[in-house]
Formats: sequence, C-alpha cells, structure tokens
Amino acid sequence: MPAQFFRTLTGRDRSMEANRRLGFSLAFVAGAANAGGYLAVRQYTSHMSGVISSIADEAVLGDAALVLAGIGSLISFLLGAACSAVLVNWGRRQRLHSQYASPLLLEAALLLCFGLVGSHLALRDTFFVPATVMLLCFIMGLQNAMITKLSGAEIRTTHMTGIVTDIGIELGKLVYWNASKDDPATQPVLANRMRLKVHAGMLAGFFAGGLTGALGFKHAGYTATIPLAGVLTALAIMPLLDDLRERTWASARKPE
Repeated sequence: MPAQFFRTLTGRDRSMEANRRLGFSLAFVAGAANAGGYLAVRQYTSHMSGVISSIADEAVLGDAALVLAGIGSLISFLLGAACSAVLVNWGRRQRLHSQYASPLLLEAALLLCFGLVGSHLALRDTFFVPATVMLLCFIMGLQNAMITKLSGAEIRTTHMTGIVTDIGIELGKLVYWNASKDDPATQPVLANRMRLKVHAGMLAGFFAGGLTGALGFKHAGYTATIPLAGVLTALAIMPLLDDLRERTWASARKPE
C-alpha cells in the first residue's frame, strides 16, 4: 500500500533498497532545484567545488564583493549540513520515526516559501540574488547531509562528480580482460554491476530533475519549486504521522 511504501522510504527502519529508492527521488529533486536555481540567479548551488574555486579566483582578481558572496554560499551549505546532522541526531536520541524525515520536511518548507514569494523578492535584485544563492546552498547541504548519514556515506544526491567517477571505475572493471594466464591466486577484476546500476540511476535521476526544473522555471517561474516541495512532503510525511500517532496514544494511556 502507498502509506507503507512511503514509510519505508524515510522511516527509522532502513534497508539498502529503501536507501536507493530514496536516493533516486532526492537526486531528481536536487537536479530540479539546481537547474531551476541556475535560471533564477545564474549560479549552480548543488556542489562546493566551483564555489571554492570562484572564491580563490575572485580573491586574486580583487573583487571583494564576489569573494564575500562565495564565502556566504560556502557557509550556507555548511550550515545546512550541520542543521541536518542536528535534526537527525536529535531524532535518533528521541527514537523518532521521523529522524530522517525532518530535514526533508524543512527542505520542503523552504522550497515552498521560496516558490510563493520568489517572484516578489526578485524585484529587489541586489538583495534577492545573494539571498537566493545562500538559501539554495543551505537546502543542498541539508539534503546531502541527510542522505549521507542515512546511507552510511554510500549515497549522495546533490552533486554528481563522485557518482560519475564511480561509474567510470565500474565501467573500467567491466571491460577489463582477465587473462587466462594470470596467477590463479590473484583475484579477477570484476565490476560491481549493482553499484553501476545504482549510480547510473542516480545520474539519470539528477539529469531528469534538471530537465524538469529548467522547463518548470522557464514556463512557471518560481512557483515551479512548489511541486518539488510537495514531492518532499509526500516522501517524509508518514514517519511524522507515526510519531504523532504514538505521542497521542501514549498521552491517552497516561493515568489521570
């Protein structure tokens, strides 16, 4: 049933299959937010490699304003990751079903607010661009830290550099020719086909999300983030409802 399916995606009890399914979904959302955000502010916000390089470049060129903007983006991503870690660890201590869902619900709320007020804030360009970049960096850090903790650092969804590297490694193993004259004691080179499939799925999900986000922003503007907020809410709502149900049941059973 749908309720149980969504419960397994973001609930407290984890499985490898659930982690991967959630990873595919979040890669799509990250790709959409990253591509749509680029059309809004002409800057990608899902990874920090370019941001750090930009800080170094602008420092050499002497543009203090852009250096500060880059530092703000970096700090926002860090704060998002730290916030996610706080929410997950607090949820674990409380034995909440929503320990992994809470960062996604916060991400959904931020995307919803951005979608509702973005077009109005865009009229104030001086304030809007840096604020939007920092907001999107915070969101990306929030999501990436959550899926990293949930999967034991096996899955990351907001940037594809590591994913593409791993795909290349597995493809290299796949085409490697194990010669019959090799030492029998030497382990043959074999590709991890499941890992290759999972990473290819993450890459495809991010790309599909990018297409969707770019088309959505092109035709609907800032409100294109509202469906993304809906997707995140659908992914995360069942564990929260389970927590509320347990709290309500526990309160009802307390003696007066």
